[in-house]
Amino acid sequence: MISVTDAEFQSVVLDEEKLVLVDFWAPWCGPCKMIAPVLDELSKEYGEKIKIVKCNVDDNKETPSKYGVRGIPALMIFVKGEMVGSKIGAMSKTQLVEFIDTYLT
Repeated sequence: MISVTDAEFQSVVLDEEKLVLVDFWAPWCGPCKMIAPVLDELSKEYGEKIKIVKCNVDDNKETPSKYGVRGIPALMIFVKGEMVGSKIGAMSKTQLVEFIDTYLT
């Protein structure tokens, strides 16, 4: 999984052709720690179909603010530079797969 900063967000997420799942998180967030291993698993399972990236909200204030992140973990799906879906809070692997598959074409 890739970590992304405010400065890299455009090139890593918005300029990407394939689906990108962004996990807005913080090191002190319990639910964020719970879903991290699941996201790692999904990153391997989906392989080249999607890109999963993490954005630390403590170190990067601009991007979460731009997308209205008020609670974490906040998961957002971007397709060709456009945010098309979002979920707040920890989810099970099944819920994450359903969320991703909704937007995977």
